[in-house]
Amino acid sequence: MNLLKNRSEIITYTVDKNINNNLCICVQNGEVVVQAPWYFSKNQIQEIVEEKRRWILEKIKEYEAKKEEYINTGIVKILGENYSINIRYKNIKTLTVNVEEGTIKIELPNKYKKVQKEELLNLLIEKIYNVVAQREIEGAMEKTRKLLGYAPEDYEIIRMKNTLGKCSEDKKITINPDIVKYKQEIIEYVVLHEFAHLKYKTHSKRFYEIIKEHVPNYEEYVKEISGLQY
Repeated sequence: MNLLKNRSEIITYTVDKNINNNLCICVQNGEVVVQAPWYFSKNQIQEIVEEKRRWILEKIKEYEAKKEEYINTGIVKILGENYSINIRYKNIKTLTVNVEEGTIKIELPNKYKKVQKEELLNLLIEKIYNVVAQREIEGAMEKTRKLLGYAPEDYEIIRMKNTLGKCSEDKKITINPDIVKYKQEIIEYVVLHEFAHLKYKTHSKRFYEIIKEHVPNYEEYVKEISGLQY
């Protein structure tokens, strides 16, 4: 490891000696590597690095600027709308999330660079859905309670496979946080559906009387979430 100093900038570089007669300076991932013939002295190499100082510093700055850019990692659907997920890594301890005009900007600690992209994206989407679900489902539960005049003994938000909601024998309602990928009307419909099961366990005529009274166009929502249980 070598250092080239002046008043304002320090260039750290590594020397790789080889049998070729050409000297080459590379800047990759912010690191400076000098490939030099085996017979070049330390002073000779340092003089050449000094001559290329401006070019080296420009390349390092380009790399640093690029590190600060957000990387688009995919699209996620929240409340029926598409959002672009952009992430960047920083020297921070905890992640931060900001939503701006159809874009979710996430800053992650550098340690997450080791996580596979697909695995990381799934973790981020789950975290986003969990946060949104707490607000949206609680609001839908309260709205439905006021609408019908009764409520479950308890409710919980838990991720379930191929299931958006369910009502247990002990009158406890469970809602899948992934439901927030759908628009708010569908969330409210599923919650109402589970409330109706508090009165009627099966999809009887009286059960659907409750549904039709409060969501006359419920069949539109049924089509959008076909294939999922609730």
